[in-house]
Amino acid sequence: MQGFDHVLNWKLKQGSHPFPGKDGGTCINEAALVAEGFEYRPIRQAEDMPDCFSRPICRFAMLLNDQACDSDRQRLLPFVTRLACADGPEVERARAAYINRHMRTDFGEFPFDRGLKVLEGALAIGRQANSAEIGEVKSRMEAVQAKATTPTSVPESPLLAKIKSWFGAKDAEPVA
Repeated sequence: MQGFDHVLNWKLKQGSHPFPGKDGGTCINEAALVAEGFEYRPIRQAEDMPDCFSRPICRFAMLLNDQACDSDRQRLLPFVTRLACADGPEVERARAAYINRHMRTDFGEFPFDRGLKVLEGALAIGRQANSAEIGEVKSRMEAVQAKATTPTSVPESPLLAKIKSWFGAKDAEPVA
């Protein structure tokens, strides 16, 4: 996956987004959703992800995504295809414990490089994501970008996100 971020023409951004822009412009979890072949939808919390995604890992990836500066956030792109690795409850608890044990500080104030190492360690626990071919992932992501009506994505407003969360979202089925 080295150089993966240069293959994809996708920019990771902070927060949730109603729809990607021509630049991609989503959080890591929204990008992972598309990379895995699911229909795009805004992701406001890890529980919004389909069942094949690890909740502790997606929660932590979202934290890293939202706390990072723009340049560091792009370093999360190689992880986009690795988040669909949900495992049994025991493994998911072990992942959560690993993250908590290694991030025993205020989550809002930690070095990004440390967070990347913790993400890598958590991903090494349990089932690994099926490795999709880079061409297939790129094709999926380009198809979503082609539907974009704006050059860059627009973040959801906090009020709009809260209202939408009240109505809940069902997991989408993967796109063939």
